[in-house]
Amino acid sequence: MELKLINDEGQATASVAASDALFGREFNEALVHQVVTAFRANGRGGNRAQKGRSDVAKSTRKPWRQKGTGRARAGMASSPLWRGGGKTFPSSPDENFTHKVNRKMYRAGISSILSQLAREGRLSVVESFGVDAPKTKALAQKLKGMGFEEVLVITDNMDQNLYLSSRNLPNVLVVEAKHADPVNLIRFPNVLLTRNAVKQIEEMLL
Repeated sequence: MELKLINDEGQATASVAASDALFGREFNEALVHQVVTAFRANGRGGNRAQKGRSDVAKSTRKPWRQKGTGRARAGMASSPLWRGGGKTFPSSPDENFTHKVNRKMYRAGISSILSQLAREGRLSVVESFGVDAPKTKALAQKLKGMGFEEVLVITDNMDQNLYLSSRNLPNVLVVEAKHADPVNLIRFPNVLLTRNAVKQIEEMLL
């Protein structure tokens, strides 16, 4: 598999040899959906909580007598049927949202995403990527010169200048190869990798 190598002007100058198993895989939509769903679910904090009828601050006294009033019978004001009462099946903070995905499935899902990006021409490789000073404007101009407006940059080494320059750009995300995840891979219209980042990804996923 050959990936296009571009320069600082966004022009393709050469090609980079890459693994067919990682960048030449058939797209498996069901597997990608499962991997993305599991990744998002495993990132949930599980901190939501609702009050049941035993948790609300209501009296347990019977609101009115059982018979003779013409109204429906009622036991206490904390009933889920009443406004201000407890919830019937309340959510608890210890609710578990995690999805189990086997390591082999996760690697196959990432490979499927990268292969589809390469087929659609949305994946490019650069020799190296960085800025000389922590300037957001300098990084924005560099990406614009390469023809990118919204891009995920996967680098082999995140230095301080690159981190400080990229954190305030809303449509740009710079991550190291070990932190690349399926959600960001499908969220950005373009993905830019450094040559060494391609090697690191191949070592991690193959």
